[in-house]
Order: sequence, then C-alpha cells, then structure tokens
Amino acid sequence: MTDVSLGMPQLPAPDYPADVRARLEADGKEIIARYPDSRSALLPLLHLVQSEEGHVTRTGMKFCADMLGLTTAEVTAVATFYTMYRRKPSGDYQVGVCTNTLCAVMGGDAIFEELKEHLGVGNNETTEDGKVTLEHIECNAACDFAPVVMVNWEFFDNQTPQSAKQLVDDLRAGRQVTPTRGAPLCTYKETARILAGFPDERPGAVEASGGAGPASLIGLRLARGEAAPARVVHPRGEAPKERPQPGAEHLSSHDAPQQTSASDPEHPAGPVSKEGE
Repeated sequence: MTDVSLGMPQLPAPDYPADVRARLEADGKEIIARYPDSRSALLPLLHLVQSEEGHVTRTGMKFCADMLGLTTAEVTAVATFYTMYRRKPSGDYQVGVCTNTLCAVMGGDAIFEELKEHLGVGNNETTEDGKVTLEHIECNAACDFAPVVMVNWEFFDNQTPQSAKQLVDDLRAGRQVTPTRGAPLCTYKETARILAGFPDERPGAVEASGGAGPASLIGLRLARGEAAPARVVHPRGEAPKERPQPGAEHLSSHDAPQQTSASDPEHPAGPVSKEGE
C-alpha cells in the first residue's frame, strides 16, 4: 500500500512590513483611482507588487485582494494566467529569446540553445549571481527584425548566437548595453513599476523610447504612395547576380540575413527614423 502524506495546510500569507504596506497602499490608491471599476486595476497592481519583490508573492496577491475587495483565488487566477507575472524570484535582467515561427527559423532556436549552455541554466531559470533569467518567449511583433532577443521587454534586434552571448556577458558584468529600439535598460523591478503606470523619471528615457526601424514603416510609406527602394531577394546561399545600388536600404532581416546586432560594435543596428516619418 502506498503511503500518501497530505501534509499541513498552507498558512495564510504574511503581510508586508508596516512601512512597506503604507507606501504600497498610497501607490495602489493612485492606480485604482484611474479606473471607474476598481477591479480593472488588478493588472497594474500586480506589476506594482512585482516591483517590490521582483516577483508576485502570496503576500503581494493578498495585498491586491485586500485593495480591491477580491478573494485571493480571484487574484491568483489572473496572476497565473499572464506570463509577465513571475511566480518565483527572477534575475535583474529577464532575457527572453523569441522562438516563435519566424524568429525560430531565422536563428532564434540556435540562440536559445547556445544561451542555455553558455549561462548554465534552463528555461525560466536564473544564473547563480542573480543577474539573468533566461526564457523563451512567444511573438513580440518584431518579426521584421528576426531573430529578436528582449531584455526586460526592450528590443535587441537581428541577433546572432555570438552577439546574444556577448549581451548576457555584458549584463552580468554590469557593462552598459543599449537596446536597438526603446528606452535605456533598467532593472526588472524598475521595469515592473513603469508597467504599473508610474512615469519613467530617468533623464531622456521617455524621449528615447520612440522610433521604429524602416522595416516596420515600409507599409506606412507604401500607403502614402512613396516608392519602395528597388531590391533583389536571393535564396540563401546563392550569390547575388548583380551588385546592389549604393545606399540601397536593407529593409529587414528577411531580405538578406546579416550578422548585425546592437551588441556587436562592428555591425551596429538601430532605428533610423521616427514613427510616422
């Protein structure tokens, strides 16, 4: 007969220390005031508690339930549905490799496998120094810059296995890295607070968050009647039969996969125009 041990029931979640709770309550009331129905504030409240501890704890879910008059079961149902809410401690930098269809075939699968070996972690695991959590992610609507790696939800476009390894090495060493598009990097806790709806007060961060690359804007330009630059697309491994015109624009990684990334100083990549221009 198999011995089945039911164990002790889980005790109620502990509360935050008084000073922490008072601070979070003030922020929470500001969030709730934005919505005609307080229940709509649950998502940003979960980001708020995540900014406190780096993941959504039982204490954080109890806090959200208390603020909104919900049960902890209702809060848990939401917190476990969305993958942006972490259920266990994470690193300062959440490194996500897109392994959805296009990024995968353009090299995302290879990048993810090499990063797992390079960092010595599996999916959703954190390096021993607590700096980097690695995960594979689904499409982030950046297919025109595939393969894409995201760090705390900022884009690093046109990655290669080598550039991705350099990226995580720089993060772990504390060296400054610059996203291809978007605001400068901040820690995961700081990112969570911004996602909760509080302003990013870092100098120049808001201004840096705009801008789309030419591959994203080509549809808009065609809709305006602007002529697209001429280009010839060749199958992989086949040499072009004619040289491209000087100054020809590389519209996307689909046209001609190149060894480019924001982490490779010899092949910088970045936005060249602002959205709508």
